[in-house]
Amino acid sequence: MKNLELLITKAWQEKSPMLTTLAPLSALYGVVGRVRKSLYDNDKLAKYHASIPVMVIGNITMGGSGKTPLIIALIKYLQDKGVNVGVISRGYGRADSSPAMVRADSTPKEVGDEPCLIVQSTNVPMAVGVNRGQVIDLLLQNHPTLQLIISDDGLQHYALHRDVEWIVVDGVRGFGNEKLFPQGFLRESLDRLNGATVIYHDSRAERYDDNALLMHLAPSKPIPLLVGDKSESDKNLPPQKVYAVSGIGYPTRFFKTLNELGFDVVERAFGDHHDFALDDLADLTDLPIITTSKDAVKLHELASTHPNHAIFDNIWVLPVQAVLSESVYGEMDRVLGALGVV
Repeated sequence: MKNLELLITKAWQEKSPMLTTLAPLSALYGVVGRVRKSLYDNDKLAKYHASIPVMVIGNITMGGSGKTPLIIALIKYLQDKGVNVGVISRGYGRADSSPAMVRADSTPKEVGDEPCLIVQSTNVPMAVGVNRGQVIDLLLQNHPTLQLIISDDGLQHYALHRDVEWIVVDGVRGFGNEKLFPQGFLRESLDRLNGATVIYHDSRAERYDDNALLMHLAPSKPIPLLVGDKSESDKNLPPQKVYAVSGIGYPTRFFKTLNELGFDVVERAFGDHHDFALDDLADLTDLPIITTSKDAVKLHELASTHPNHAIFDNIWVLPVQAVLSESVYGEMDRVLGALGVV
């Protein structure tokens, strides 16, 4: 399955003419999606309505769009404003599908990699599970004073009523050939953007209107995967030849960032949400390894099961944070007012 995913992703990136053979599957995918959405929109299928406002942040494309760093930045902003916010997620890649709370010491196998990263970065109340209604019930049972719930993804989970939708669009990657999956990487057609708030992930602000809702990712210096004390956290990895190990949806952005920082990158891309094993790193001993914060969650867990393996002493993490335009914060404030949260 992972090999098929990588093969299709490569075909998208190279705009392979072979993709035209997938047009019938894309047509079927589109029909099923439209019918399903219509059934929920026309109340033929029941929706779960939470007792507090729900804000869904997602995308209409396969692969990474910068959604998780955006959510982390918004959580921190809301916490600074005194808003009691919680987060829900499907918890992709976890071993169980039933609702569960995310703890600071939760593992990716228990709750998924992105929920681990979100909670470790913000300490926000968060729950995961396939049934979003049950997940919200569990979250509110544990945190009854929440004022707002952010759904990490779930844009296509129409069984969940949402009060606000934000769709993250990668301004650099765009929409590819603008075809639905699997012929292209669209989850839904472009008219799905109508009526939603669109956040453009693009550092080239000059391409947009002054009031456009923009974000970009700003990297920090690489830090050791295993930080045992202050002296280790102060270690520095100067630009040099490195292995760039990534199991995220759009690794090209990660590789490009490292290049811009001066690193000579040997690319090692795995499928999105890849469950790393020691064998994945076995032949990467001659150069330093740099990975993403999301991948680091799984690699840190792997290191804990091989505490004496030298490979983990040579792995570095490139932290990034979302830089949001003032218009994004202004839109967040407008949403809070419209929902009566503040």
